[in-house]
Amino acid sequence: MPLGIAPSDKKLMVIGGALLFLMLAATVIFPPPSDKFNSPVPSTYSSSPAGAAAAYRLLARLHYPVRRWENPPTELNVEPGPNSTSEFTFDPGKTLLILAEPAQSPSAKELAALQNFVEKGGHVLFTGASLRNYFPKAHLSDEDPKPTLESFSPNLPCMLTRGAQKITIQPLAYWSRPNSSQLAIYGDLNSPSVVSWQVGRGQILWWAGSTPLTNTGITHDDNLVFFLNAVGNWSPNAPYKIYWDEYFHGERRSLWSYVQKTSLAWGALQIALLAFAILFSFSRRSGPIYIPAEISRLSPLEFVDTLGGLYERAGAASSAVSVSYARLRSVLTRQLALASNTPNGQLAAAAEQRLGWKQSALTSALQTAEVATRTSKLPSREALEVVQKLEEFAARLHVRAQFQRENT
Repeated sequence: MPLGIAPSDKKLMVIGGALLFLMLAATVIFPPPSDKFNSPVPSTYSSSPAGAAAAYRLLARLHYPVRRWENPPTELNVEPGPNSTSEFTFDPGKTLLILAEPAQSPSAKELAALQNFVEKGGHVLFTGASLRNYFPKAHLSDEDPKPTLESFSPNLPCMLTRGAQKITIQPLAYWSRPNSSQLAIYGDLNSPSVVSWQVGRGQILWWAGSTPLTNTGITHDDNLVFFLNAVGNWSPNAPYKIYWDEYFHGERRSLWSYVQKTSLAWGALQIALLAFAILFSFSRRSGPIYIPAEISRLSPLEFVDTLGGLYERAGAASSAVSVSYARLRSVLTRQLALASNTPNGQLAAAAEQRLGWKQSALTSALQTAEVATRTSKLPSREALEVVQKLEEFAARLHVRAQFQRENT
């Protein structure tokens, strides 16, 4: 005969099914974006209008030695040599690093590494307004540029301007009065938009914006020719090894960065939920069974609780006082061998003389109790005080009787 499913197990299955449905619904409603880098950042991974995927792929198609750089700049200063164990070796004089509008600021070590790289002969193509965060000696103007595309003509003939008589850039900043080591290539001489800056044995080429290398901007005017001139070797030596930085765009080479691009994290979460459900169901079936303790109906306090509850519901506080009052009078009259109808005053006077209860306030207690027994709506707190006082006198009589039996 097949066994049915217990109600508790049905409840657990319903909860598990609901959680599974919510996870599936979240996967459908919140799918991962088709383009992770659909942002204004000119990343080589982005095919959005402001991205730089087209320029990067063009260099690869033209057989330029280009690759993405997702390592910290501290690894740019590995000197070539027969004993080098690093994956990368650099000759700074033959290396070009492209920093296209980097979004994250460098640390102190990374800042020193970039400066050292350029001073040893490295070349940097930098675009955007954050140049001073990477090379603090840069002189960028505080003037806010217009958020529109602007066309610029070259100020002098050179390898960078060859075939690029008109370029279009959307400036994010302007240079402020170049000095002797800085050459204004395009734009106004006092606030140029393209500057060549000699630093040590190396060189920094700065653009006011990334338009000439973006997916849409590369087709404007002579931007394509200008871009190819900028990434080509500026000297007649061998072509540059081009490293297009993605490290400062947030791409970091690590195990976690790889895992983030896969569904491994969601898979681990589902496995964890499944393991928790298995352990929970196993513990419910295999754990120790505890039987809740039952309160005995023979408990001595049950009668007291029941009687007190009856008095409370009935509002009969005076009845409780009557019980204690009658009990105390009964004990006193037997102890003192007096008649049961002896007035309270005489009963108290006899107790003071025979029992030694001087100034015991017994008279007041008896009279108060007598009045309380005739009160129809006696407050509970007042009744409690009267009963406590009467019980104190009754307890003193019990102690005295026990002392007399021990002496005999």
